Amino acid sequence: MNRNKTVSLIGLSMKAGKVASGEFSTEKAVKTGKARLVIVADEASANTKKKFQNMCLYYKVPCYFFGEKTELGRAIGKEFRASLAILDENLGQAIEQQLNA
Repeated sequence: MNRNKTVSLIGLSMKAGKVASGEFSTEKAVKTGKARLVIVADEASANTKKKFQNMCLYYKVPCYFFGEKTELGRAIGKEFRASLAILDENLGQAIEQQLNA
């Protein structure tokens, strides 16, 4: 996995306006069917991880644990984020390929 490439793709998604960040927005994106990929910080609480893992399983959205809260936040130009959803199909697939590599 190439961390820099993954972070760059997340930043590109943000610039394209295809990111929902924060717990509430991510949850809403998944439940409305807009989310193509969910990323949760490795250091998020066990409750948050379990919540998103179960939700993504139910709604059939890929869910990955990646990076730290500050790293995810910096990638999208915010302070810190525990979770974010990628809303674009192609960007979601590109990020998923990097996470699986």
